[in-house]
Amino acid sequence: MTRTRGKDDTAAKASQRSTEEAGEDGGPPRSLAARVWEQVGPLLLAVLIALGIRAMVIESYYVPSESMLPTLLIGDHVFVNKFVYGAKIPFTDVHLPALRDPKRGEIVVFALGRRNGGRICPLDECPEYPAEGFVKRVVGLPGDRVEHRGGVFYLNGEAVPVIENGERFTDNGGESLSMRQEELPDCVHDTVDHPRRGGLSHEPFVVPEGRYYFLGDNRDNSNDSRGWGTVPRTDLKGPVLVNYWSWNNQETWAAMLNPLTWFRLLTGEMRWGRIGMSYACEGAEGGTASPPSPLEE
Repeated sequence: MTRTRGKDDTAAKASQRSTEEAGEDGGPPRSLAARVWEQVGPLLLAVLIALGIRAMVIESYYVPSESMLPTLLIGDHVFVNKFVYGAKIPFTDVHLPALRDPKRGEIVVFALGRRNGGRICPLDECPEYPAEGFVKRVVGLPGDRVEHRGGVFYLNGEAVPVIENGERFTDNGGESLSMRQEELPDCVHDTVDHPRRGGLSHEPFVVPEGRYYFLGDNRDNSNDSRGWGTVPRTDLKGPVLVNYWSWNNQETWAAMLNPLTWFRLLTGEMRWGRIGMSYACEGAEGGTASPPSPLEE
């Protein structure tokens, strides 16, 4: 009786394998490649779709410096809309049609060349330099006459109004900075002023056609177009959309392998209130963003 049951089980398993290897209609057995593709194909397709979205629609960017204080903090992770400016098709020099041109006041992620962590240069001037992502605010459009002297930004011959709002902002080094509101045309946004440090200056200059002029909101602590010049339209990735993650993470990669490090960061260093923050200018077409709150120590 036991032997009969064992034979029946063996026969059933063999029949199941035969059914799995055959087609659904009972046709000829499927090849090994077909069975492997059935399992792996959907995963590969999902990866290709994700890579396509990253290359041409949405890309994430990590803020590594204080040059955009108080708007962006070190440890902010933001999404960038690559589609709106016309994304570059991977492995080609072809760009998709743009929905619109960059607007003055937008916060934009773009590419520059950096030589071994040193000199920074636009990629069309230093094509041999490795490309690196940067984030700043567009303040000069093609044809604009720009100048920066004495801590004041001049646009087309007029000093851009700056209003002291009486608030203070504490940077990562513990320095108390005064907050100001800069009134660009169609864009009112916050900047900070260092009490004992002067920023870069720039002589009067007309922004060439097809290029854009950028400044950091932390004017006294920002390496921007005053230092490395303008950026060609083709090297702009897109405007910053939304903050999707923010924490004060100063840990090394080795430390991040420790689960206790993650617990400490998630319970003590997260900036939950910044998640979901958008960055459209006040007064700019397209809406108003909630201004970021001063960093509390």
